[in-house]
Amino acid sequence: MAEKTNVGKRFDVWAPFAESVTLLADGQHHEMRSHDDGGGAGWWVADVPRLAGTDYGYLVNGEGPFPDPRSQRQPDGVHDLSRTFDSSSYAWKDSDWAGRGLGGAVIYELHLGTFTPEGTLDSAAEKLDYLVDLGIDFVELLPVNAFNGPHNWGYDGVLWFAVHEGYGGPEAYQRFVDAAHAVGLGVIQDVVYNHLGPSGNYLPKFGPYLKSGEGNTWGDSVNLDGSGSDEVRQYILDNAAMWLDDFHVDGLRLDAVHALRDERAVHILEDLASLADGIEAETGVPKTLIAESDLNNPRLIYRRDTNGYGLDGQWSDDFHHAVHVNLTGETAGYYADFDSLGALAKVLEHGFFHDGSYSSFRGRHHGRPIRPGLVHPAALVVCNQNHDQIGNRAAGDRLSSSLSYGRLALAAVLTMTSPFTPMLFMGEEFGASTPWQFFTSHPEEWLAEATATGRLKEFERMGWDPALVPNPQDPETFERSKLKWEEAHDGDHARLLDLYRALAKLRRSTPELAGGGFADTHVDFSEEGKWLVLSRGAVRVACNFGDQTLTKAMDGEVLLATESSAAVGNGKLTLPGESAAVVRLS
Repeated sequence: MAEKTNVGKRFDVWAPFAESVTLLADGQHHEMRSHDDGGGAGWWVADVPRLAGTDYGYLVNGEGPFPDPRSQRQPDGVHDLSRTFDSSSYAWKDSDWAGRGLGGAVIYELHLGTFTPEGTLDSAAEKLDYLVDLGIDFVELLPVNAFNGPHNWGYDGVLWFAVHEGYGGPEAYQRFVDAAHAVGLGVIQDVVYNHLGPSGNYLPKFGPYLKSGEGNTWGDSVNLDGSGSDEVRQYILDNAAMWLDDFHVDGLRLDAVHALRDERAVHILEDLASLADGIEAETGVPKTLIAESDLNNPRLIYRRDTNGYGLDGQWSDDFHHAVHVNLTGETAGYYADFDSLGALAKVLEHGFFHDGSYSSFRGRHHGRPIRPGLVHPAALVVCNQNHDQIGNRAAGDRLSSSLSYGRLALAAVLTMTSPFTPMLFMGEEFGASTPWQFFTSHPEEWLAEATATGRLKEFERMGWDPALVPNPQDPETFERSKLKWEEAHDGDHARLLDLYRALAKLRRSTPELAGGGFADTHVDFSEEGKWLVLSRGAVRVACNFGDQTLTKAMDGEVLLATESSAAVGNGKLTLPGESAAVVRLS
């Protein structure tokens, strides 16, 4: 066995609920002493060298041992001992990486467990050249923090500092980020600060991490503004710093920020933005924060000096909904308000559809307008599919399961030529036939049953058939969600992949598509004629949603068309049914 090296840190833990804390390290018990390190009471310390590779845990009031709340490795799962890890020992090779911002970028969202057959960070790294060839700028990883069981979406994580061992652990994560930077890709990590998973969450044993009785959709809310919340907020900020600084990550996607219950004068999102700005200033590498939010509140992306939160971007579900309804005709549940090309046109011009308008799904008015002078459209991250919008359908079905090539091509063109920042979900680019379903692997029988039952109840408001809902605990639900990469080379799969590549290339080479503000975007459309023309400077993106050939007055050069018969001649654009063309006006 190799000799252990000293990682240069002592064992300490915040446990204000404890009357006694005992460190168990390499099988030896060490009584810890209460210690105020200048940050307030509740800290316990043991004068024991913290050596790399030490298996350890904490007994609180004689109960345990429990994993370290700040554990970076859980080799035997979230219920077992932690193992010390020295992130500074990795020899980074990305000193020439300058990073990049959101403007003009394309994001690719992937789930490590289903992206490759092996489901690991190292196997995903082998696909990075493919993503570069596709025209991707950022790889966005669904949550990788430690969860119970072998596979999970990642949103049931309970140890935010630890990389799931099944993905390869923290060392594999460092290798992945290094490899991404080597080929010119940034890495965005999806992080969950609004709740903890149901299995393996021992934080309440240590201190007031959660606010009991003040829950959100997924359980008790994180304590951001109550007694003891100073340390809880620091816990979150330290986690964000670990990703952005220690692990060289380029950005964070902040899960469901509308579930962050924070009544402080300075919101936790502002603190996170300030932290990211500080790390960016220190490293010289841009650090991007993107919020998932259904609030349609542009304050998230306004600068802090204009009373905003100072985030770099936020998801716009309105874009997805408008594209989805106009391509599929599906109008159940929250899709009801988007049943028109007018809804899509409004989103393309203004960013939000619900900007103070009445939301029939919510039964109230929702959102507020974006002030164009304060925000660039690139701050809105948009998609025609993502992990939620596929996985939270009854059958986890992609658009490719029901739409023609022509309509999939329309979705691609709308997303990639919009004034916003496009994001693709893994496999979308070749019209993957595999579903992406909701899967879990909870070992506890009661939790497995509760998850399956709760899943059925979620779909009542959408009117979906419960018979279509697969059991999340069935291993086949996970297995069938894995991509079949061989599809990418066949028929319409390959044709769609070529289209996405061409769109990404066109986006990079056409200033009007890579930039341009809200004032540079205009939309004409006809509900009856089933067409929409997006104007971005001298570029026109013409979309024919109908099944009949369309003729529009237009003269110029066709830069890209989804059907070869699309053409400009004699001052007219001829556009086949279910197709799109990008034209530069002459």
